[in-house]
Amino acid sequence: MRAANIFQLGIKELRGLARDPMLLVLIVYSFTVSIYTASSAMPETLNRAAIAIVDEDQSPVSSRLIAAFYPPYFAVPKLISQYEMDRRMDAGLDTFALDIPPNFQRDLLAGRSPTIQLNVDATRMSQAFSGGGYIQTIVSDEVGEFLNRYRGGVTVPVDLALRARFNQQLSKGWFGAITNVISSITMLSIILTGAALIREREHGTIEHLLVMPVTPTEIMLSKIWSMGLVVLVASSASLVFIVQWALDVPLNGSLSLFLVGTALHLFATTSMGIFLATMAGTMPQFGLLLMLVLLPLQVLSGGSTPRESMPQIIQDIMLAAPNTHFVMLAQSILFRGAGLEVVWPQFLALIVIGVALFLLALRRFRQFLR
Repeated sequence: MRAANIFQLGIKELRGLARDPMLLVLIVYSFTVSIYTASSAMPETLNRAAIAIVDEDQSPVSSRLIAAFYPPYFAVPKLISQYEMDRRMDAGLDTFALDIPPNFQRDLLAGRSPTIQLNVDATRMSQAFSGGGYIQTIVSDEVGEFLNRYRGGVTVPVDLALRARFNQQLSKGWFGAITNVISSITMLSIILTGAALIREREHGTIEHLLVMPVTPTEIMLSKIWSMGLVVLVASSASLVFIVQWALDVPLNGSLSLFLVGTALHLFATTSMGIFLATMAGTMPQFGLLLMLVLLPLQVLSGGSTPRESMPQIIQDIMLAAPNTHFVMLAQSILFRGAGLEVVWPQFLALIVIGVALFLLALRRFRQFLR
């Protein structure tokens, strides 16, 4: 095996990629627009949620409740009648409709427990989930302060001091930006490597390589380093220009350490891409195979849902997937600022899995060339 052959074949792969506009657009989109929109288009906090209030009490406490809902969490409340409430929600005009019953203040002062009706449009999932808790807290606080005649007069037995580490604002956008970069790295590395092999087979250039003084190992390594380099450079630029600059997400750890872990992950996933390409005869077949492989890898890796919430058998099986360990080290380094002394088990796991996938793909690739 000669390093010069591997280098020159890799340059050939880069030139072939440069002549494929669709793949170039996919790379640029995945590491720019996709990350930006996915991180900013669905805010986790309530933002100008549409709320309507039916005030049947017309009392000081009901006026106090109405004034408690204000931007940016809620839009200015719409004061409507009880007959409009269902119609407006059916039309999708309101996410929340609060009905304050008659004699609400009188019942409060009499020591009774009146009921306030809250209607929620649950089709607006993100707002409905968090908004119900917001409204319950606001109503409880305002009623408690009214009954105590002054603000902050409610005595609680325990004062919970919340200290949010690593993401003090509890912003989902911070988490979503890094998670989408991780997902794009895994997806693009498999797609680019597999597409490079299938493209050569469809164009007939694979037969030209077989009559040249190169080995299957050299051919495979050239595809791995060239496509891995493209993804590595694209992900680095995305972290700097999209995540840090455009989205203003701070990276707490060492970017260099993360890129070393990314390189190990790319060695494993590019090998996986070659293996999958040898299983598929054409690009459409490769695309269908990717759907069966990428979806479980992304969903069960722990990037979107904590692994601890999954069944134990799923957790054990996914330890054989490279992106499971990559998600662990990426979150540890970029979110929590961890060093090598913390993430070395994930580095070791990626080396072992990468070597195993490389040998498996090489064996299959040699059979593919026969």
